[in-house]
Amino acid sequence: MASALLISLSACSNMETIDNTPNPNVVEENLSGNLATLYTTTATGSATLKKTYSQVASTVNMAPTTIQVDPTKTYQSMDGFGFAITYSTCYNLMKMDAASREKFLKQTYSTSEGYGVSYARISIGCNDFSSTEYSLCDTKGLENFALHKDETSYVIPVLKEILAINPNLKIIASPWTSPKWMKVSDIKTKAPFDSWTDGHLNPDYRKDYAQYFVKFVNIMKDNGINIYAVSPQNEPLNHANCASLYMPWDEEAAFVKELASAFKQNNINTKIYVYDHNYNYDNGGDQQDYPIKVYNALGQNYDGSELVVGAAFHDYGGS
Repeated sequence: MASALLISLSACSNMETIDNTPNPNVVEENLSGNLATLYTTTATGSATLKKTYSQVASTVNMAPTTIQVDPTKTYQSMDGFGFAITYSTCYNLMKMDAASREKFLKQTYSTSEGYGVSYARISIGCNDFSSTEYSLCDTKGLENFALHKDETSYVIPVLKEILAINPNLKIIASPWTSPKWMKVSDIKTKAPFDSWTDGHLNPDYRKDYAQYFVKFVNIMKDNGINIYAVSPQNEPLNHANCASLYMPWDEEAAFVKELASAFKQNNINTKIYVYDHNYNYDNGGDQQDYPIKVYNALGQNYDGSELVVGAAFHDYGGS
């Protein structure tokens, strides 16, 4: 069996590779009626989101691949797709001349002239792709809250250009870390933790941190940017990111109650998604089913409960 398999593999290695990828440069002619729009990207780079069309037929045809759609069966609705908008993203976009950047952004975000990308994710403070580590309130006291140049000179200007193209863009925001003065090494001793990486949110500052989110949503609104949703913490089980805050499910549940209440009391309708990490919960035994544990701990009918609408997941681990 093994030798036969080896022979088979050897024979295959001498065969010419046939690329069945549709030629992205072919423009379909004489197509009419019900058409499907296709975007093709090839591993070789010969096509990158090349737009083509295909006839939608009501009967089985002779094509090598057939996608059958049953309109009578519906499952979860897909609200949209999108990308992260970081300092490094915007830095590179700003290196383009204005006309080239507008063309690229239209191709990406326009619903009539492009792909119609409908979501964007930004950070509250720094992230992995910022110019440096920072929060929006590095000096103790919320009276010192202010946007950083990464936002004012890069992220906000680019977001405004995108919103001019697609005003219905939904923006989700998440912090990678709280201000360092809000961090402790653990919530029992509350020993100060002066590092951008790891640490816990000091329970004594949960209300202040909720107001930090309120200030962020409001200052972005003042800049013409509506924040559709937030998560309390990016990758809450990640101890090692360049900027991070460890927030196990019980600590997140306690903070979410403060956050939801602060939003409601300040007439903010921004939605809240809990968790925001991997499917495998970073293999933390006591953190399995993290979002469910958060929801169970929250209970029902707490102040602002209508704003907590779901959970966010990353697909770096698990399935």
